[in-house]
Amino acid sequence: MTSLEDWLAALAEELGCDISPDLIPAILDLARDAAHAIQRPAAPLSAYVAGYAAGLARADDRAQAVILERGRLFAEGWEEA
Repeated sequence: MTSLEDWLAALAEELGCDISPDLIPAILDLARDAAHAIQRPAAPLSAYVAGYAAGLARADDRAQAVILERGRLFAEGWEEA
């Protein structure tokens, strides 16, 4: 396990949830695209909103990946009015 995977596992355990380390790339992709397309503080906010949406949906790993990708594509195509 990498230190990032260790951190994810420890944080998930502390918060009482189970997050697959397989989702790390999708989470980071969403954060990257939000930070670059909108502004840097959009990265953690976007990851939080995606996690909240996944929690509300009680999403499995596959559904979580879909939610993260939808968020990433939304951020990538964002154009402020």
